[in-house]
Amino acid sequence: MAKTLWNIDPTHSEIQFKVKHLVISTVTGSFKTFDANMETEGDDFENASITFEADTASVDTNNPDRDGHLKSDDFFNAEEYPKMKFESSSFKKTGDNEFKLTGDLTIRDITKEVELEVVLGGTVVDPYGQTKAGFELNGTINRKEFGLKWSAVTEAGNLVVADDVKLMLNVQMVKA
Repeated sequence: MAKTLWNIDPTHSEIQFKVKHLVISTVTGSFKTFDANMETEGDDFENASITFEADTASVDTNNPDRDGHLKSDDFFNAEEYPKMKFESSSFKKTGDNEFKLTGDLTIRDITKEVELEVVLGGTVVDPYGQTKAGFELNGTINRKEFGLKWSAVTEAGNLVVADDVKLMLNVQMVKA
């Protein structure tokens, strides 16, 4: 069967994360510079092969001081580890337009298997004749498993930054 290559449309995609701060509120961040590709067999997305990478220096939480801290060795160490990468090992259909994406996520040269829930929003041909597919991906990782170990505790004993980080990606892929 013929292979189909899909490339991410960065102007219509978001790579976001959420993490609890002081156990009482949530901080949302994103990566502004990223790339992704997907290879499928025909028009069926099951068993697609997916690669993704983001520039760790492009992290943005709408606070320059916090962003600087996230780029430091306490977290991403963007100077030494400029890329965060993902490579799929399976993409299995679990329901109507629902999939489970499994693969290896690498942050700071530490690679761990992660699972993400995926919902296919649909496939359309845009006014310019390009075929596009929209996906929502969600999952949770433990940041400390990837070497993002900085931690502090308040006087009341609350963690300043939670260990679990929610990942939320809304991506639009364009058929090459």
